[in-house]
Amino acid sequence: MANPETLRAPVPAERMSRVKESPSSRVADRVREFRAAGRKVLPLTIGEPDFDTPDHVKEAAVAAIRAGETKYTSANGTPELQRAVTARLRRKTGQTYAPGEICVGGGAKQLIFLAFMATLDEGDEVVVPAPYWVSYPDMVTVNGGLPVVVPATADEGYKLTPERLRDALTDRTKWVVLNTPNNPTGAVYSEAELRALTDVVRDHPHVCVLCDEIYDEINYGARPVPSAVTVAPDLKERIFLVNGVSKAYAMTGWRIGYGAGPARLCAAVGTLQSQSSSCPSSVSQAAAVAALDGGREFVDRTVAVYTERRDLLVAGLAAIDGLRPTVPEGGFYVWVDASALLGSTTPSGKRVATDADLAEHFLDTSGVVVITGDSYGAPGHFRASFALSSEIIREAVAGLARSVESLRR
Repeated sequence: MANPETLRAPVPAERMSRVKESPSSRVADRVREFRAAGRKVLPLTIGEPDFDTPDHVKEAAVAAIRAGETKYTSANGTPELQRAVTARLRRKTGQTYAPGEICVGGGAKQLIFLAFMATLDEGDEVVVPAPYWVSYPDMVTVNGGLPVVVPATADEGYKLTPERLRDALTDRTKWVVLNTPNNPTGAVYSEAELRALTDVVRDHPHVCVLCDEIYDEINYGARPVPSAVTVAPDLKERIFLVNGVSKAYAMTGWRIGYGAGPARLCAAVGTLQSQSSSCPSSVSQAAAVAALDGGREFVDRTVAVYTERRDLLVAGLAAIDGLRPTVPEGGFYVWVDASALLGSTTPSGKRVATDADLAEHFLDTSGVVVITGDSYGAPGHFRASFALSSEIIREAVAGLARSVESLRR
């Protein structure tokens, strides 16, 4: 029998010191704690649609179960889902992808992680424009890369400019990340803006572009949202498009994402998946086929609702002295400049020195929960979701107004 004194729990690898818990998950845990304590919270943090998955999608999953489609599939997805993804990308981008140029995973998030794992060597650089989705820098870091954060200002529409991109590129740059529509700002790159950025990339043959387009169906302007591969088809071998069914079809828990790009990269992603999760859920893949093939009725209906909620939230926040919201072009978040409130004092005499202090004040005084701007690489801001009912949005805006009014400036 082993000596108890010699038994030790596994020691986390050094790489774990480089990665942090997702701020979104941390805030969700905090909300659960407050609710468990009997406190009412108004979470403007929701990162998923509050609509139910469409019935025809759920029925497709039930039919797959009844037909016995409950076994392993290819690591890169069923032929049916690859066909549906290819058709969807042809409609959107005008480009045709072969089966080997499509990969399917347990959400777009997993595919981005696996793409970095498959391509980054120690010290390789990834250009990440800020404000950025919270997971990009940590995904790069845990896979041995170095995130090169490039700030984008309000005057620039919170978008990466060709000049800033050119200055950020080095011999070690492996990827440039473009998230359009952007989480958290809702910014959408126009065709002209994408063309200017891809012109810079064209001059650097060692640099590839990872386009995260997970919110592309939730947009409030031209359709479809422009894609880098459309404006620069000659760079198709250097562009990896990532998308999924989570946001557009209210299928976050089904965990299906897809990527399109060079066959060599998709094969590498498939290899990594075969050695980790084996394959995406067969039942979820059948549901995703129904979603992608099912027409636009659900998407158009939900975007119309999001538009009303967006306008309600933006107007409410803009009426609060000290808050400056940006009208999002896509997604379901409003990005708010709250820098004017930093340095103020709460009624209890505490100085609001950081984003965290401000968020704590909101929570304590009104029960409103937001995700702080520093989580997105842009201190002095916060993200507010409108994937919530209009009633909750009105109540949250009223709460924020009271919280801000109570500050001494």
